[in-house]
Amino acid sequence: MTSVVLSLSALLAVSALSAPAAAAAPSADRPAGVPAGWEAVDAADLARIGEEADARRAPLAAEDAAAAAEPELLAVESVANGRFAATEVNYAAPNTGVLRARSTEFGGSWESFAFEWDETTQTYALKSLANNRYVAVEKNYTGSAQNVLRARSTSVGGWERFVLYYSESLDRYALQSTLNGLFVTMENSYTGTLQYALRARSADITGSWEEFVLHPLAA
Repeated sequence: MTSVVLSLSALLAVSALSAPAAAAAPSADRPAGVPAGWEAVDAADLARIGEEADARRAPLAAEDAAAAAEPELLAVESVANGRFAATEVNYAAPNTGVLRARSTEFGGSWESFAFEWDETTQTYALKSLANNRYVAVEKNYTGSAQNVLRARSTSVGGWERFVLYYSESLDRYALQSTLNGLFVTMENSYTGTLQYALRARSADITGSWEEFVLHPLAA
């Protein structure tokens, strides 16, 4: 009887060793929809963009070195279409100030945004330099315009708060709205005036539609 028990124990031990390991459980501190390798970015992390600016823009003239870009002044480039987000200040209501990734270059106020960090909420507010308004998520819009990003607010509340994520391996960023918990996407397939519009509508960071490159601007 003893030998039988020992044989069964040995068989169980071998089976346990040969069985495939269970998949690792999701990290308890990683929000849903955020893939491995993506981390939340605070003000100190974002400041490092300025240190790597030379790799992403034309070199500054020596006499302009003192005017190097402030890290919080940024242009937002969509990875999906390689274009920069612009504030459509000339659009008629109700889309005045909508954000669209439609510019082939950056450098003017339409493509310029101030990323303002709030230590209390650990979030950013995005202020358009085109009209000095904060970017809001239009949750109450309907149809294809629902959750579109629009620079229209004079103050910051839940509609204007975003969490910024960064993937070091991809060197790309993603924005998550705190209003609805969804990630900002560039609507490449839209037509008409909302083509390339930015909308907070994705539950996950799935690819280039939710990914952006941030470029420092001259102060």
